Amino acid sequence: MTFKPTISVVLITKNEAHNVVQCLESVRWADEIIVLDSGSTDNTVELCKKYTPHVFTTDWPGFGQQKNRAIDKAKSDWILSLDSDEFLSPELIQKIQNIIMLPKAKDIYKIKRITQFCGKYLYYGDWRSDYPLRLFKRNSARFKEIPIHEALIVNGTVGKIKEVIWHNSFTSIEDIIKKMNTYSTLSATTLHNQGKTADLTKAFFKGLWTFLRGYVFKLGFLDGKYGFLLAIVNAEGCFYKYLKLHLLKK
Repeated sequence: MTFKPTISVVLITKNEAHNVVQCLESVRWADEIIVLDSGSTDNTVELCKKYTPHVFTTDWPGFGQQKNRAIDKAKSDWILSLDSDEFLSPELIQKIQNIIMLPKAKDIYKIKRITQFCGKYLYYGDWRSDYPLRLFKRNSARFKEIPIHEALIVNGTVGKIKEVIWHNSFTSIEDIIKKMNTYSTLSATTLHNQGKTADLTKAFFKGLWTFLRGYVFKLGFLDGKYGFLLAIVNAEGCFYKYLKLHLLKK
């Protein structure tokens, strides 16, 4: 009898009814789908239950710890960690199905992600080389248990997949401003807890460098006006992060 590896898709949710169906439709082929919801007030939970019986409700301890909680509930040989505003391209689905069958597959894979900004997918700038670690064998990776930027800690060999995860994160200016405020606060708090400090000069030059890096050195200008807007938004987010860090110290 041929052994067929299994795969679990894990995702965390809160008020993602506008996104989560597209995400779940793209992974309904998986052996198991784990959803960990942190108190949605829309119909996110009801929508998820149409795709999987493994829908759980819990508190919110931060991104890293919440994603590890979801991982701990998965039972398969492989785990694919997604955000609820992401979905897989058909080419990526086929690639993942092929990879998990390989006898000499890598332990962890980073996957190309292309993100939407106000209705347009961007291919340059700070998102140009976006390859988050998302697919891994059980027990080969865990998320850093920090409130934001919860990168995976890996224990094994790493491969790279060029087929695409599509990311519908920043759909409107209002949404962008809201996320900028939330993420800059979380980042500043994390740096503050690590004993880091900042002043106004540092905040200004960090923001300036962020703009130049994304728009000039990473060719953000090739995405036209949207590339310019992204560079501005990222620069503002960086500036506010260090400004908030400065104010926390004071």
